[in-house]
Amino acid sequence: MTEVGWRTDFRRRWAAYATSEFGSALGYSALPIVAVLVLGVADFQVSLLTVLAGVVSAAVALPLGPWIEHHRKLPVMVAADLVRLAAVVSVPVAALAGVLSYWQLCVVAVAQMAARLAFDSAGVAQLRTLVPAPHRAEANGRFETTMWAANATGPPVGGVLISWLGATATMVLDAVSFLASALMLRGLRDAEPAPPPRSAEHHWLREITGGWRYIFGHRGLALLFWNSMVFGGCIMALVPLLAVFVLRDLGLPAWQYGLISGVSGVAGVLGSLLAGPIRRRLGEHRLLLLGGVGRNLWLGLIALAPAAHTAGFVLVAAAEFLMVLFAGMFSPTFATYRMSATDDAHMSRVVMAWSITNKVVQPLCIAAAGALAAVTSARTAIAVLAAILLTGILLLPWRAPVSP
Repeated sequence: MTEVGWRTDFRRRWAAYATSEFGSALGYSALPIVAVLVLGVADFQVSLLTVLAGVVSAAVALPLGPWIEHHRKLPVMVAADLVRLAAVVSVPVAALAGVLSYWQLCVVAVAQMAARLAFDSAGVAQLRTLVPAPHRAEANGRFETTMWAANATGPPVGGVLISWLGATATMVLDAVSFLASALMLRGLRDAEPAPPPRSAEHHWLREITGGWRYIFGHRGLALLFWNSMVFGGCIMALVPLLAVFVLRDLGLPAWQYGLISGVSGVAGVLGSLLAGPIRRRLGEHRLLLLGGVGRNLWLGLIALAPAAHTAGFVLVAAAEFLMVLFAGMFSPTFATYRMSATDDAHMSRVVMAWSITNKVVQPLCIAAAGALAAVTSARTAIAVLAAILLTGILLLPWRAPVSP
């Protein structure tokens, strides 16, 4: 592929990602809002919606990894966008017809998440073949910046749109973003390389578990896999606890809680932008370690926040800012590491294995932290999460090179 050719295709690929990511951010809270305000379901059912989306979609997506590995990736990505389009648009259509049900929302949540897992599995492999190795860190950095920008601006704008137009109408905008993404992906010019051939002696169980076996067979990837589970589990468990801790225990007003979330989004964008200059100065491996250590250090500050408005707000906001700043540096560097350490014949399955494990581990961590907070306090649960998070520093590839 020529220099001009891959760069043109990358810009289209980046635009498709940005469009769907901003669309998803706009509709981030639409599904639970529809469940509460349109259907009037109980709190438990709203929580169950999230659990089902993670766990059931992981089970649905599990056999897709090997299938995606041995097929061209762009058609899979387009199909995943169209599945998400159909799933999301079915909600306003059913609501308009007066036949929307809670179980339809569950099916939509599972379909969306399973399609997202398939898209990401194919997308990372496609990006690996599209972008030459010397430019992958820059490409991953752009995707990371876009993700943080979408998450910083999308939910507040989505909240305004939901209040003006209603949740079901806002979901139409989310659906349109998937259509736009699919059309842009269809416009990529250069032919995709042929997928890796399937072994003549393949076995379905070995195929399905191939991603995990590859991860655990590579020392650096195995360490980062467990580091990722520790970090992702603790951070996702923090999300519901933080709302309780900030709003109830510290007594901060809702606007300050919202400002903390906004500060996090800015930190993510800044961290992703700093990743490039720091990488050029320190090298990828040192940046990986810097970001990996930095993102695990600061959660304990939240547990120390006093119940005084100004001091408590400053300490929580500072901890969130520093955690996300280093996470913004770490994520694109980690994505580049994983691309470099994984061959073409396993890339999709490695990403799928990573994503599926996250979808199982994170709800378990959320439930465990919630149970701990119920018998102790939100502050105690956050302190325990901070201690666990520190152990993740040991699970970094301190001696493993970035190259395969």
